[in-house]
Amino acid sequence: MRCTDIEHGDSLVDLSQPVDLKEAEFQFHRRSHPIAARLKRMRTYLDFEKPIAELEAKIDELKALAATGSDIGDEVARLEEKAAQALLDVYENLTPWQKVQVARHPQRPHCLDYVNALITDFTPLAGDRKFGEDEAMIAGFGRFKGESVCILGQEKGATTEARIKHNFGMAMPEGYRKAVRLMELGDRFNIPVLSLADTAGAFPGRGAEERGTAEAIARSTDTSLQLGVPNVAVIIGEGGSGGAVAIATANRVLMLEHAVYSVISPEGAASILWSDSAKAQEAATNMKITAQDLLRFGVIDSIVREPAGGAHRDPSAMITAAGEAIDSAFGELRNLDRDAIRNLRRQKFLEIGRKLT
Repeated sequence: MRCTDIEHGDSLVDLSQPVDLKEAEFQFHRRSHPIAARLKRMRTYLDFEKPIAELEAKIDELKALAATGSDIGDEVARLEEKAAQALLDVYENLTPWQKVQVARHPQRPHCLDYVNALITDFTPLAGDRKFGEDEAMIAGFGRFKGESVCILGQEKGATTEARIKHNFGMAMPEGYRKAVRLMELGDRFNIPVLSLADTAGAFPGRGAEERGTAEAIARSTDTSLQLGVPNVAVIIGEGGSGGAVAIATANRVLMLEHAVYSVISPEGAASILWSDSAKAQEAATNMKITAQDLLRFGVIDSIVREPAGGAHRDPSAMITAAGEAIDSAFGELRNLDRDAIRNLRRQKFLEIGRKLT
């Protein structure tokens, strides 16, 4: 297929050579700075952020008035300070259910945002060599801080079209089999593995079950445990059930401050326990799904602090902080031999829940 005019920003690029549309779409996503574009859209406020929303709306009104020549700079500064303090107060005392809402925030940076910002020379690979491709699971090779790395992650999508394309981050069996294929490639060529988990869970549809979701998740988890190369996982949003565990069974498991990681969604747990999904808030509290609880139980290794107001308030700062934490985690494992890496990983998971920190 030949493309002659592709719109990019305010200009048209003439192409005289055949174009791989899949690769063109990926490169366009990389070049078009999705984080900046998302920040330009109207900010989405969660229910518990209503007082902050009112203050910031007032600030915007005053700034618009100031642009006409009104001398109200002091009042704007006072309200900005008040809004900033209110934001800190709210986010320092989030309940588990509120953290679930933050983890699901539509403007939170997603897998491809981290890949585009942290990984150079990224080459995505497709297909499981058994059934087909699954675009919910991002997989490929690139360079992190100049070193080769295998990247896996669930992509939820930032627009309606992207969410449909990536199936809202819910991978099919072929997605996990693709992950296994790439992990095995990384292991063969001594390339570390980086996983970015952000999913409500594996896709529960009939076709997925017929193609063996349980087996695919189990095999992916087993492959993660058997790797002779270092693997680091980051829970960047929702770490939902086996769908997240399948790629997050790693030497080092990091978790963003307001992310969640659980065996089932709070709504699902409430439906099973009380036959009432409206009790999701109670379920979230009792399930111990926050980063702070999971660090205490030894399920994760460290927490990456989020900017004031959550990752969605400052995606670039969040991605930079995550990159530093990932680099530190890989640094701790860099000089270990293959047997030591496997033994450390095995011991880590055997000790989960045995002692509280």
